[in-house]
This record gives sequence, structure tokens and C-alpha cells, in this order.
Amino acid sequence: MRYLLLMIFSVYLFGLDATLKIEKDVDQRAKVAIVDGSGMPSPLTQKAYKILEADLKITGHFLPDGNYRQGSFDGGLFDPALRGMEYVIKYRIVEGQRGVTFRLKVLKGNDSSAVFERTYTIASQSRYPFLIHRAVTDLNARLGFASVAWINRYVLFSRYTGRRQSEVVLADYTFNYIKPIIRGGLNLFPVWGDSQQHTIYYTDYTGKLPTLYRLDLLTGQRTRILDSEGMLVCSDVSKDGRRLLLTMAPQGQSDIYEYNVATGQTRQLTTFSGIDVGGKYADDERTLVFVSNRLGYANIFKKPLAGGPITQLVFHGSNNDSCDAFGNKVVYSSLERDNSFGGKAFNLYLTTTDGGYTRPLTSGGINQFPRFSNDGSTVLYIKRSEQGNSIGYLGLSTNQSMLFPLGEHKIQSIDW
Repeated sequence: MRYLLLMIFSVYLFGLDATLKIEKDVDQRAKVAIVDGSGMPSPLTQKAYKILEADLKITGHFLPDGNYRQGSFDGGLFDPALRGMEYVIKYRIVEGQRGVTFRLKVLKGNDSSAVFERTYTIASQSRYPFLIHRAVTDLNARLGFASVAWINRYVLFSRYTGRRQSEVVLADYTFNYIKPIIRGGLNLFPVWGDSQQHTIYYTDYTGKLPTLYRLDLLTGQRTRILDSEGMLVCSDVSKDGRRLLLTMAPQGQSDIYEYNVATGQTRQLTTFSGIDVGGKYADDERTLVFVSNRLGYANIFKKPLAGGPITQLVFHGSNNDSCDAFGNKVVYSSLERDNSFGGKAFNLYLTTTDGGYTRPLTSGGINQFPRFSNDGSTVLYIKRSEQGNSIGYLGLSTNQSMLFPLGEHKIQSIDW
């Protein structure tokens, strides 16, 4: 049962060096030029350019022209050839003994008037990508666009490092920042424990029984929650952090339970002789959405948490093996025919808990393990295609999409 659960939840991916794919109606985006005002070019300044370019694109509001330029940061002067741009965006990044400083200045292309200027500093040199993310978030807000604060959040994932060995890792959304936080043993299925990203839950499969732990990232304190025969996975945490949705199989078949953090009590939410896994809170935490094989194949179902019948949510596809929920929105992966990719494809769909609305989000390749951003505006997912393996992002309102190809490491699960 443990390995069956791993098959449903896990995906094998390859590593962490970002390039981009963008698909969007360019007419709605402001054309911008980016100028590196840092002085002598270096690997840091050029990486900063790539991250800044990616951040601007993912907002859905800017279209960088793709040319790396150098110039003066000070003053309002720039190449007259850039007058046709709506904005000229200058940056300066400096690495010193006390950390990294990033400055951003935005000028109108037609008259060189200043639109935005701010300086950001961080002591940890490795965390410099977050300076750039913060700058673009502030610029986006300054111009009155919808928030893209999700780009400031950590991505949390587990990756295999050897036989029965894995590590839990933090990253920025571009994977330019990578920091292992748990090493040694087989530690799988990490999820965020609170909206501020101060705590995580994960399962340690090293001992005789799978054991769920909570880790406080601020203090380093690790707290044992519970263990269970067969399998144990925390698939979701309530908004207030007081309740957990768990998949456990104490009697050999996996079902979904809710755990009360304050009292330590569990209550069983599903009772099925097959497989129920991957529970997610939906409809302001009134509904449970989950994956089950009660039709003979993996599909998406829902159930009122206060009690009531289990009903089928998805009515197409022969294998709908992963899902996530935000409010009344549900995103899921569905197996389909696709002659362009070996005859099969997993595509992502967006639906609602009342079944009144469904639309495709991807086409072609293998797209699985979707996760909503904390504001529900963007979907993270894993994509496998003939071109390689990637982590992808989809803006639900902007229709902006981005792929970051992955390299060597095999990622077991991911949360956002």
C-alpha cells in the first residue's frame, strides 16, 4: 500500500536550472527594456537579469524584449533607441561582505520620467533572488496591477538522494535559490503547516512505522505528531493550522482522516475497501475533495465534512490521479489520448465543486500534481514532454504560462 500511494502521489523529475517558455497575447503587455547598471558584468549580474526578466513576464503585464543591455544606472539617461519602449527598467546588484543590495529604477520610455525607484538589501547572499521578486512585486503594485505576491513565497519539495534516502528542500519559485532543510533518512510528502510558511509537516519513512512530524523553521524544533501502520501522509492543512487531512492505512486500505492538532484526536472521513487518498479542503473547508479508485480507476470525488454522501466530481478521463482545491475551484490531472506524445497525455483541468464549470489548462505532454498558489491565482504543476521535464506555472486570470526545465534530481512531492 505504501508503494501504491507513492505511485499516485510521486513524480520523477530532473533538476534545477531555469529557462523559460511564455505563451500569451503580447498585445496586452507593456514592452520593456532591461538595462544592467551594475558595472562590470559577472555571473551574479547576468543571473539577476534572467530572474528579473522571468518575474516581469510571469506578472502577465510586461513583455521584456529579451536583450541583455548594460548602461548607467544613475540619472534618467538611456539609449535613444529605447524610446519606443513603454518602460526602461534599470537595475544594479552588488554583492558585499554584509550581503546583497539590489536597486531597481523604472523610467518611461517616451520622456525618461521616473515611475519607480527602490533599494533592497538582504544579509543572506544565497537569498538574493527574493530581492528581485520583492522589487517586481512592489513595481507591479505601484502600477496598479493585481498582486503577484506569490512569487515571494517558498516552494517546498522532497527529492531523492539515494536508496531510501531523501531530503526536504526550500526553493524560490525559479529554483535559483535552493536550501535543504532536512537531510538523512527517507523524509517524504512535506506540506506547509501555516500561511506564513513558518512550519511544515512531513512523514519520516525511515523507522518501522511511518511517522508524521511538524518542524518549526524559525526555531528548528521538531515535534512528533503520530505514526500509523502501512502509510501516513498529510495532504492538507486548514487555514488556521488547527486541522490536518491525513491519508492512513491502519487496516491495510488507505482512507482519509482529519486530525485535530490541539486534542490529538482523529476522525475517519472515508471508509472504502479500495484506495482513498490526497484529501483537500474546499468550499471554505466545508467540503473534502480527494482521489479514489472506487470506480475501478483513479478519479476525483467530494464529500461534505459535516457528513453526507460521497459524489463523483469529474466525469471524463480514465485516470484522474491528482488534484488540489482553493475555495470552490478544483484543479486536477486527467489521462487522455494524445498522439503527439506516445498516444497518451495527462492534462490539467480547472473545475468547480458544483461541477458547473470546467476548462482545460494544458494540452499535450504529461502534466501532473497541480498546486494552487496561496491566493488561488496561479497553478504550479509538473510537466513531462518530449522536450524534457519542467516545473510549470499557469496564471488563471492572465493566461500567462511559464516552464522551468528541471535537471538531475528526482522530486518526490511538492507543495507551495
